[in-house]
Amino acid sequence: MDKSLLIEVINQANSENLKMYFVTRILKQGIKANAKVLEKFDFKVYQIEITNEVRNYLYELSVKQFKKIEENEDINFFDYDVIADETEHLFTYQMQNKIGSFSDVVYNQLNGSPQKITDLNEILQDETLWAYCTEFELDSNKSFYTFRKISPSKVGIEKENDGEKKSIVSQIRTYFDTNTNTLSLLKSDTVNLDKQIDCIFYEETFYVLKKFYFEQLVGLQEEYKKRAEEVAKSMSVHECFGDVKLLIDNIEKKVAIHKKLMKLEKLGNLSSLTLKNIKKLEKLGKQKKAPINFKDGKIQFETDEDIDNVIKLLCDFFKTGDYSGKSYGTYAGKIQIE
Repeated sequence: MDKSLLIEVINQANSENLKMYFVTRILKQGIKANAKVLEKFDFKVYQIEITNEVRNYLYELSVKQFKKIEENEDINFFDYDVIADETEHLFTYQMQNKIGSFSDVVYNQLNGSPQKITDLNEILQDETLWAYCTEFELDSNKSFYTFRKISPSKVGIEKENDGEKKSIVSQIRTYFDTNTNTLSLLKSDTVNLDKQIDCIFYEETFYVLKKFYFEQLVGLQEEYKKRAEEVAKSMSVHECFGDVKLLIDNIEKKVAIHKKLMKLEKLGNLSSLTLKNIKKLEKLGKQKKAPINFKDGKIQFETDEDIDNVIKLLCDFFKTGDYSGKSYGTYAGKIQIE
């Protein structure tokens, strides 16, 4: 779908049939929180009854986001990339053939009859409030949805503690009563709804407005780590590499390296590296002041800098502008098909 077709769809939105859902996340039965597995969480969808005031609020904030997409001619669609120039772009992420837990939300639970919330406090004793979702019904068989990730700081729930309720938030919650001009304590369960949308889902595709929060929302960060581990494993048996233990340790500790390794995998430059052309990589490293640590004819990872230099070189981090001749450093970039 191109931008004009999405605009045509979202312009059909109206407030009359707008529905709101909360999405919660819960640890799968039998799995520990620190378990090193990709799919260790389940997601649950709950419908929540809302007042006309809240319905209009959600509708108006959504329309404002839709207008930004429509009116900004610089915003265009690009296929999803783990590292990309994110300025004024919409990324499309295809859910087709995805088997992750969040696919169950968009394909099964929202299309069913989600349980209606009667006691938010009771649900959140064991589950984490993960996101809120707004449904815009186009006709009796078709809808599109918007999602916004909810941060823990936006939720104020009173948890039971020895028969008494105790707030999980560290600060007191107050509101200003305009009738009495006084500041009063807010003694109830609260959820702050941001005036933002992270993504739109329609017909198997996510249209991503806020890339960082979208990745959190659907659990891509866990997937990135798993894929990074697979790249490290391929390096461990590659003829050009020695011990990669330090790289594996860094994958466990440093989130930033996950996307870099996935970018390397996508570019395919690791698979084209051989003992015959490794000298070219060594020469480039010296030119770009990113030297490679060689021992016994193989690349060695003895320091974090060793890892950083190799990944930069293999990802074509060092780029030169055709017009200016200036040098740049970025992992972003898309292979152009001539």
